[in-house]
Amino acid sequence: MLSNSLVELDRAHLIHPVASWRGHEAAGVRILSSGKGAVVRDATGRELIDGFAGLWCVNAGYGQESVVAAATEQMRDLCYATGYFGIGSDPAIRLAARLADHAPGDLNHVYFTLGGSDAVDSTVRFVRYYWHSRGKPQKDQFITLEYGYHGSSTVGAGLTALPAFHAGFGVPYDWQHKIPSPYPYRNPLGSDVEAMIAQSKAQLLAKIEELGGADRVAAFYAEPIQGSGGVIVPPKGWLKAMRDLCAKNDILFVADEVITAFGRTGPLFACSEEGIVPDMITTAKGLTSAYVPMGAVFMSEHVYQTIADGAGQAAVGHGYTYSAHPVSAAVGLAVLDLYEGSLLDNGRRMGDRLQAGLQSLSDHPLVGDVRGRGMLAAIELVTDKDKKTQLPAASLPATRIFERAWEAGLVARAFAWGVIGYAPPLCCTEAEIDAIVERTRIVLDQTLEDPDVRAAMA
Repeated sequence: MLSNSLVELDRAHLIHPVASWRGHEAAGVRILSSGKGAVVRDATGRELIDGFAGLWCVNAGYGQESVVAAATEQMRDLCYATGYFGIGSDPAIRLAARLADHAPGDLNHVYFTLGGSDAVDSTVRFVRYYWHSRGKPQKDQFITLEYGYHGSSTVGAGLTALPAFHAGFGVPYDWQHKIPSPYPYRNPLGSDVEAMIAQSKAQLLAKIEELGGADRVAAFYAEPIQGSGGVIVPPKGWLKAMRDLCAKNDILFVADEVITAFGRTGPLFACSEEGIVPDMITTAKGLTSAYVPMGAVFMSEHVYQTIADGAGQAAVGHGYTYSAHPVSAAVGLAVLDLYEGSLLDNGRRMGDRLQAGLQSLSDHPLVGDVRGRGMLAAIELVTDKDKKTQLPAASLPATRIFERAWEAGLVARAFAWGVIGYAPPLCCTEAEIDAIVERTRIVLDQTLEDPDVRAAMA
């Protein structure tokens, strides 16, 4: 079928996620046809370095033959096994055990989902069940961070603190609350790490008090690095301080590692870099390197035992048809083999190169901030470095920057307020990392010549 025919079929039938439906109808679809390693090819034959690993998820890179073989073999042997009725499958059991071995502390129990959004939804249900089991059903208030992203399901979108996921959807709910993000680049406290940590602790305590005290608050959710909010990196020690404050107030701490886990920041879990053990961790994306859908909730021993004792012989009424899917689990095992091999080490080396390369762009007139960790990074663009003035809305940063990167042979995330996000596959070569940086400079130079940007800088 000719690609232009596919474009028309797409316009007529396929609804794209987080898109302007009318805008997409007018622009048409960009069709990807193949991928290998860190490079993808579109239907016109253009090759691009995928500097965003799909949607921060193809951590192992495209076309890994061992992963393809594992999926193929499992489909032949056993294409499906339900997790209901006490039934299981070899790959799901083995994957849960291996993941538990790698997880921080006593996060020994794994509940498999289809992706990140339903992993977050699952934690909300588990948190509520936990407090009911402890005889404290009044602990029903949930707190997250501004700029936080916790999925776009009905419940998760309310925990998410980005306006596009709220407008028109009737969320957040009255039990979902936010406190400010530490956002070091835009925090008036500047580079004073201890002051920023103290500020966030005070803001959380104030919110707890506002909600009626710790006896009303069920859980606090945080990403080790806020991904969809613009790759906001909290100061070192912030995550541990917030986790410790939650423990002191008997509030469950849920770390959303859907983006940061599986080598994205270096280790398998970003929480391990801060030496913390959350009560639960949500993951997805890199779990299967996006070859097939799968997410997971890691549950600590005390949460698991409390829920199990609370249920007794009754069923814990939460489940999905495709939870612990054997093909997804087989893929997860194959991807984990790659991580345990040379992939994590390569990701660390290339992450250092990426961070250094992007820092070399700091002298560009539009670059206000360069931030990140490992293979997760962002550049924040401004028209005035002293005032940190965001790009004007008239310059359409999300559209124009993405298009310019695409034309330069780079896939990157362009945020509406002028942040460029990066999350390349861990398999990148030095040449590919260098090309990401070089092509970014081209995009910056072209954006600098944008009439709307020039007018804002005048």
